[in-house]
Parts: sequence; structure tokens; C-alpha cells
Amino acid sequence: MFGEYNDFVAVNVPAEGLPEKKKKNLWRWWNQLSRFQRNVFYMVISVLCFTTLYFSIGNIDNATVKSNKQKIVSPLSKENLENYVKDQENKLEEIEQPIPADFENYDKSSVLFKGPTTKRQQAVVQAFKHAWKGYKKFAWGHDHLKPISESYHDWFGLGLTIVDSLDTIYIMGLKEEFAEARNWVAEHLNLNQDRDVNLFETTIRVLGGLLSAYHLSGDSIFLDKAIDLGLRLLPSFKTESGIPFSDVNLATKLSHPPKWSPVSSTSEVATLQLEFTDLSRSSGDFIFEKTAAFVSEHIHTLTKKDGLVPIFINAFSGNFRSYSTITFGARGDSYYEYLVKQWIQTGKTVDYLKNDYLEAIEGMKKNLVRRTVPNGYLFVGELLGGGKEFKPKMDHLTCYLPGTLALGVHHGLPSDHMNLAYELLETCYQTYAQQPTFLAPEITYFNIQPTDQANDIYVKTPDAHNLLRPEFIESLWYMYQITKNTTYQDWGWQIFESFEKYTKVSNGYTSIGDVRNPENVKPRDMMESFFLSETIKYLYLLFSDDPKLIDIDRYVMNSEAHPLPIQS
Repeated sequence: MFGEYNDFVAVNVPAEGLPEKKKKNLWRWWNQLSRFQRNVFYMVISVLCFTTLYFSIGNIDNATVKSNKQKIVSPLSKENLENYVKDQENKLEEIEQPIPADFENYDKSSVLFKGPTTKRQQAVVQAFKHAWKGYKKFAWGHDHLKPISESYHDWFGLGLTIVDSLDTIYIMGLKEEFAEARNWVAEHLNLNQDRDVNLFETTIRVLGGLLSAYHLSGDSIFLDKAIDLGLRLLPSFKTESGIPFSDVNLATKLSHPPKWSPVSSTSEVATLQLEFTDLSRSSGDFIFEKTAAFVSEHIHTLTKKDGLVPIFINAFSGNFRSYSTITFGARGDSYYEYLVKQWIQTGKTVDYLKNDYLEAIEGMKKNLVRRTVPNGYLFVGELLGGGKEFKPKMDHLTCYLPGTLALGVHHGLPSDHMNLAYELLETCYQTYAQQPTFLAPEITYFNIQPTDQANDIYVKTPDAHNLLRPEFIESLWYMYQITKNTTYQDWGWQIFESFEKYTKVSNGYTSIGDVRNPENVKPRDMMESFFLSETIKYLYLLFSDDPKLIDIDRYVMNSEAHPLPIQS
């Protein structure tokens, strides 16, 4: 059978005595995979790499930091800050305050206001009372009124409309309304809320509102509440970089970035300093000012595009997200506003704030300012992709800028900024005047191409809403106070009449969905707190026969129109 192999000897060996088969190597295993299996593997690896890159890009973007920048160090260690907050809160629990019955019982440092002295002011007061009546009836103690559905909307559960309106009520001389709002703050404003709040919005609306009410009325209950709130907000700064997280739980003191990204908005982290500085000056405890000022000092060290900043900053690394949009609108606006206002608030003694502001305005003129076709209106556009692409778009939010430019000139900054303010104010006016409702949209686009298109401005359907915003009226007030030109009062009156015609409903005022269609403005059933805090207040101040009812040589307005005293 075996032929020439008849010398072969068979040997039977037990299976367990056999050596183990050599394991297949990785390459042979890979070659045995199907093309589909390999593509799935590639896809999984790509997703993991992209996710890792997305969440770490802020940390590795060294191009935005000066080459000689040392390791970022927060001004306060996490442990020390946490112990400090607990210690101070124990002291606050021992404080009890009486409830004054009327203005006469307030501290002698209170500022007295006469109430309305012109017919236009009286009309604004009536508008406020109309809105306040609806709020009291359907939303008292809640954040916002929904006037059409006769209900309310809670954002943070802090009675935003009440706290935000305190100084508006006081300036109007409405004693009864102020007393009831003050008593609600004393008895019902619960800051120990087990819910996340936005650091920026809570600072400008609630902390700013409490501090302003304290300075105007002299009532220490507002300062006590402000200190309590400030201590609850401080943990937001417990980061390695000192750049605060966007959200904090007022009860647990735990802070974190927004759910959608590891970054914070540049405007939000840079729009806390007026309030925290004032809280330190009012309380005598400088931990608030030092913590917030560090953010401005840190941003000062970062590399910018001609003084212009991207709209996102990573709280973990302290670096800008360099490919972000550059704009004077949403998420960028109040960074520039607070540069000049911090400089004014601190007695014009902090030079880097002024220098950063001046550099930014020059950078704006170089990179963002354009003129429309055919009428040559000046506007401030945006840069996309970290400065690579210009977009002829301007948020209504940007219309704060004429007033800020004029404020800077009033306090000694270059006079040519005033020419820029005049032209930009005219453009903002056109965003109102060219709509059939005489109300501006949230976003306006501009024609810059020499084509047959007749219109300088146009509005896209998703941007046609009006939220009762105050920014243009704010600028009108600054320009009126500085120039005494009553034309700005007339412009404001036109807008007020349009609010009355298109946004007033039976229980208050509502934002609307379409400023282009006076027959159907699409009411949105929402009256945010800033309508009473800012829009109504600026209209009341604008229509005064005394341009210095709130004197910009004595007060600086925070981003929510709360006046805070200028330090000597």
C-alpha cells in the first residue's frame, strides 16, 4: 500500500500531548476580513478620532496663545474657593433684615426720582403698568410672562421679571410697585435652587438688578441677596484655566460647560466683571473682583485678529476656538462693551482694558465695516471660519455699538469714533424704518454687490422676528444724553408707537414672528424680563427733559441696563 514508503511507522500520540497550534497573526486575520467588515472598522475608528479631536481642539490650539505664555493658573485654588464659599454662607444665615414700609425708611444714600415729567414719559409709565398688571395676574414670582396664553415661563426660577425690573420701577417713582417687588425679594427670592442656571444671564439680570436696586434705594436687603448670589456663582470659576463654566447649580455649587459643547461664549465669560467688581466694592470682599478680573486679564494675553476675538473659548484650556466666528453680534458683543465700561467703572485706571478696546475698534474698521449698495449705509458684518470669509450680516444686538462708541468718546477716547457711531446709528434706524411695522428684525442682511438689486437691506424669513429688544433704543439714549439732539427722541417715539400697535396685547406685550407683515405679525406669546428692565427703561430715560436723569458721568450701565456707580 505504501510502496516505496514501506519504512513508514505510525505512532499514535494522545491529543493532549500535541503542541498548541501557532496563533494566527494580526495581518492574516485582517486579510481574512471582508471588504464590508473593513469599511465598518474604518468608520468606527474615524468617528472615534473625530470625537476626540472635537473635544480636545481647544486644548491643542496653541496658535491662539502667545509663544511666551506660561501655564495658565487660576487665581484661586478649587479647594480654597470651595471652603471660602461655605464659610461665607454660614455667616449669611445669621443675617436678618427689617422690611421698610416706604421710600422714606430707606438708607440716606438713596437716590430720589420725581417720576415722569413729560407726556412721552407718562405714556411709557402706562405701558409699564399695563405689562406689570398682566405679569402680576398670571406670572407673579415666575421668570417671564406669556401674555396671550395667560401663563408663565420659568427659566431659572428666580422671578427674573421682578428682580430685573426693580430699578426701572424705582427710577419711574412707582412707590407701590417697588414696595411689593422689594417685599417679594425679601420674603420669596429663594437662591438655594437645586437647578442649573446660566452664569452670564444670572449675573447681568439678577446680580446686576440687586446691586442697582441697592445703590439707588440704599436698602441693604438687596446687597445681602447679592452677596448670597455671588457666593453661589463663584464655583463657576473652579476651572484649571480660571475661565468660568457656563452653568452652575445654585444649591449644589456644581458647575459645568454647556451640554452641547466643552466651550463657553467669549461674550459671556467677559461680561461678568462690572457686576463682580461692584459686588466687591459694595461688600468689601475683593474675592469677587479678583476672580472675575482674572478672566479679562487672561483674555488680554491671548492672540487675537487685530484685537478681534472668536466667539468661543475653552474653559478647560483657556484658549479660543480659533476657527469660530468673529462678530460684534451674538456671543461676541458684550466682550467689547465691557472693555470700555470696565475701564470707566474703575476710574479709567486699568490701561490694558482701554488699549484692548481701542485695538478692537481699529480691527473692526479694518475687517468688519462695509457699506451697502446702492445707498452706502455703513454696517458691521461678521468673519466666518476664524477670519477667512466675510458675511454681510448684522444682528440687532450689534445696535448697542453706536451708544458704546459715543460713551467712549464722552470719556476721552478718539473723536473719530463718534463719526462711526453716527453712521452706524443711521443704519440701525433703517432696519426699523424699512419695515412696514417700523420694527427691526432680529437679523438683517446687506447688499454689497454692484448689481441691479434696489434694496440695501433684506430679511430672511427665519430672522424676521422681533423680541422687544432694547439695543437700538439704548444707543439712542446715549446719543441723546451726549449730543442733546432731540431727533433721537423722535426716533425712539416712532418705535414706541410701533410696540404699542403691533406687540401690545390685553395682558402685556409679546414678541412677534414677522416684522414684514403688519396684517399678521405672528405673536409669539412671550415677554422676556429685558423688556421691562431695558427696553422700557431706556425709553423712559430717552424721553426725559433731563438728559442726565441717569448720569453717565456717575453711573455705568451693565449689559442689562442696570446702573452701577463709577468708582473714583
